[in-house]
Amino acid sequence: MPDYSFILAGKAGDGIRQAGALLAHLLARLNYRIYFWDDYPSLIRGGHNFSMIRASDYPVQTFADEVDVVLALDEFGAQEHGRRLKSSGYLLYDSDGFKAEGIGIGLGSIVKRLGGKPVMRNVAAVGAISALVGISWENVESVVQGLIRRDADLNLRIARAGFEQVTEARMKVERLDDQPLPLLQGNEAIALGAARAGLKLYIAYPMTPASGILHFLARYEDELGLVTYHPENEIAAVITAIGGAYAGARTMVGSSGGGFALMTEGVSLCAQSETPVVFVVSQRPGPSTGVPTYTMQGDLHFVLNSGQGDIVRLVVAPGDPDEAFVWTAHAMNLAWKYQISAFVLTDKNLSESTYSFMSRGDEVGWEEPKLWNGQGEYKRYLMTEDGVSPLAFPGTKNVTVKATSYEHDESGITTEEPDRIRAMQAKRLKKRGYLVRELSSMETVKVHGKRDARVALVCWGSTKGACFEVADRLDLKVIQPVVLEPFPAQMVKEALEGVSRIIGVEVNSTGALCRLMSCHGISVDEQLLKYDGRPFSVDELLRSVSQVIS
Repeated sequence: MPDYSFILAGKAGDGIRQAGALLAHLLARLNYRIYFWDDYPSLIRGGHNFSMIRASDYPVQTFADEVDVVLALDEFGAQEHGRRLKSSGYLLYDSDGFKAEGIGIGLGSIVKRLGGKPVMRNVAAVGAISALVGISWENVESVVQGLIRRDADLNLRIARAGFEQVTEARMKVERLDDQPLPLLQGNEAIALGAARAGLKLYIAYPMTPASGILHFLARYEDELGLVTYHPENEIAAVITAIGGAYAGARTMVGSSGGGFALMTEGVSLCAQSETPVVFVVSQRPGPSTGVPTYTMQGDLHFVLNSGQGDIVRLVVAPGDPDEAFVWTAHAMNLAWKYQISAFVLTDKNLSESTYSFMSRGDEVGWEEPKLWNGQGEYKRYLMTEDGVSPLAFPGTKNVTVKATSYEHDESGITTEEPDRIRAMQAKRLKKRGYLVRELSSMETVKVHGKRDARVALVCWGSTKGACFEVADRLDLKVIQPVVLEPFPAQMVKEALEGVSRIIGVEVNSTGALCRLMSCHGISVDEQLLKYDGRPFSVDELLRSVSQVIS
C-alpha cells in the first residue's frame, strides 16, 4: 500500500514546523491520510527541531522508523536522521552550509539571491522536496498561497526556485483515488468540540502542550461566538471559570499537569458548589517541570483523584482528533446536565500532532441543562430523584442563587447538622448512577481488529494509533476505553470475552490503565511501557508485540 515518510530537520528558528505543515497539506491534497509529529526542545533559538510526516492510504496515527526522504537544513540533522533512510531513500540538504552524501541544493543562496530572509530556506526546501517526489508545481503554488500570507509573492518565488533546482523526480507520490480530508491538530479538535457544545468562555494560563487551545480559540473568537481570557496564573484561571459557570456561561480551562496541580482546590469547589466546568489536561513527562515539549500518559490517576472528598466526575481520554471533537462536546454537555466537573485527558502527541480529520461534525451538538421553571421558591440545591437541581443564574428576577464551598441545605445555607450533611452528600453521589446509565448507551469502549483474536492489546489515549496498526498487521484485537471515569468495566470485560492473553500498551512507566483495570478485577498478562517522552512508532511496537506473542 502507498505509505511515505519524511523528516524535515534543522535548528529552532529555521521554520521546520511551517515546512512540515506545507508538506503535510501538499500530501493531503493528493488524498493521503496524514500524521505529522513535531519534535522540538524547550528553547526559543538553537537546539534541534524536526518534523515527521507520514502519508498513507491507511488512516495512520503514528510515525515509522524508516523514512523515504530526509531534508536537512543543518549538518546535525543530516547526520542524526540520515541513518533512518530506507535503502531507496534520499537525503536532501542545504549545500551552502555543509557537505553530505545526498542531493545538495544551495537553499541559502536561493533566498539571498531573491532578497528573502534566512528562515525562508524552509519554503525553498519544500519546493525542492515536491519536485523530488513528483508533486506538481501547481499543487505547490496552491498550498503555499493558501498557508503563507506574509510576503506571499516572495515566498512563492523562493519555493519555485527550490522546485526548479531538482531536475527530475526520483520517486513518484501518486494521487490517490480517495476523498481529501482536512488536517487538524488535537488541540484544535478539542476547541471545536467544546464550541460545538456551546462553549462561551475559555480561560487558560499558557502551558505546553495545552497552549494551542488558547491560541486557536483566541484567533477565532468572533467566528465561534465566545471569549478567551489569559489570567495571571492557573489558580486565577479555575476560579474565574467557576465564576463564569455560576453566571451561566459554559466554561472550559486547559493546562498540563503542573498547572492543573494548582487547580485542584478549584476541582473541590466545583464539586461542593455543583458548578459545571470542563478541564483539559494535556500530559507531558513529569513530575514538576519535567520535559515541557514531549509526551507522556502519566497523569491518569492524578486526574482521577484530584480534589478532596467524594467527588462525582467524568474523565474522557480521546485517542485522535475525531474522538477529541466528539468527546469534548460530550464532556461539556454531560458536565452541564449533571452539574459536575468533566475532564478531557490528552497528551502532547494528540494535542500538538496533526492528523487527517474524518469526523462529519454532526455527531454532537448543544444540549439544554435542567433549568428552573420559575415556579415557587427557588432552591439552588433542591433534592431531586437524580440528584440534579434546576439551575437559575444571577440576574433572574426575585431569585437568590447561592454557591458555596461549605456543606449546605437545599437553599445553600451553611449547615453542620449530621442529617443534612448525609442527605446532601447522598444527593451529589446519586448523579453517578444516572451518569453511568447514560454512558452505557454510548461507545465508551472502542474495539478494533480481529474480533475473535485470542490476544488483545489494551490501550488508551493517543497510543491507540500504533496499537490499531499493529493489530491489523498481526490479526490481534485492540480494546481502547475512551471513558476512564466512571470506568466502563462491564463493557471492557465483554470486549475481552474469548481473549486468553491481554497486553497493556501505555506511554508511562507504571502502567496507569493496567492499575485502573485491576481495581475492577481485570488483570493484564504483559505490559509494554514506553516513557522516553516519545510515542510508540509503529515499527517499535510491532517488534515488541511480536516478541511477546512469539
